[in-house]
Amino acid sequence: MGIANLSYEECRHKRLEENKKRMEALNLPLLSQALLHSSPSKSSPSKLAKPRVTQKQLVVVRRSSRIAKQSAPVYAEVVVNRVVIPRRISNARDLSNRVYSSDEARKNAFERAERLQSGLETNYPNFIRSMLPSHVSGGFWLGLPSHFCKTHLPNRDGIVTLIDEDGDEYPTVYLARKTGLSGGWKGFSVAHKLADGDAVIFQFIKPTTCKVYIFRANSSRKDSDTNSS
Repeated sequence: MGIANLSYEECRHKRLEENKKRMEALNLPLLSQALLHSSPSKSSPSKLAKPRVTQKQLVVVRRSSRIAKQSAPVYAEVVVNRVVIPRRISNARDLSNRVYSSDEARKNAFERAERLQSGLETNYPNFIRSMLPSHVSGGFWLGLPSHFCKTHLPNRDGIVTLIDEDGDEYPTVYLARKTGLSGGWKGFSVAHKLADGDAVIFQFIKPTTCKVYIFRANSSRKDSDTNSS
C-alpha cells in the first residue's frame, strides 16, 4: 500500500513510529533522561542568594600600660560654645575739617623755607618736608627721605625728639625700616596746627634730636619767617 492511499492519521502514526526507532537507535531517550536529572532546578536552594550578615563585635581599645589598671573613663555630652572674636569697629574719620592748599600757596611756603634753610649752619643736616593731608589730618604718618635717614639717622627704631621754636620738646617714635615718624607725630602736628601745604624744616642738631621750623601755606597764619625777619 502506497503512502498516497493511507489516511492522514495513519501517515502521522507511521512517522511517529519511524522517529521513535531512530531515537532508540541513537539512545536519545536515555540521554534526555540523564540531562533532565542532572540539570539543577530553577528553585534549587544553591542558586538562592544568601543575605550578607554583618556581625558587630565589641573590641577592647588598646590602652597604654600606665593607665590600663585605671577605671574606664565616663563620657558625657557637653556643649562647646563657639569662640567668636568681636569684629573691630573703626570709626570713620571726619575729613570735613580738612584744609587743602593751592599749588601756588604750597610753592610759596616751600620757597620761604628754602630761604631760611640756606642760612642754617651746614654742620647740622636738615631737609624740608611739604605737608600732605595724610601727614596732618589723616593717618598722621610722616615719611622721611630714605636717603637722609640712611645717612644721618640710626638704623634701628627709637625716639626722635622734635624741638619747636619755643623750645618745647615732643618725643616721637622713629621706625627705621619704614623711615618715618609714627607715634607722637600726631601730637606735634595737632599742637602746632599743621595744615596741608605747610613747609617744615627738620634740622638734626643731634642724631635723635632735631629743631623744627614751620612755614604756613596760609600767609595769615604765624610761621617761622615772621620770627626770623
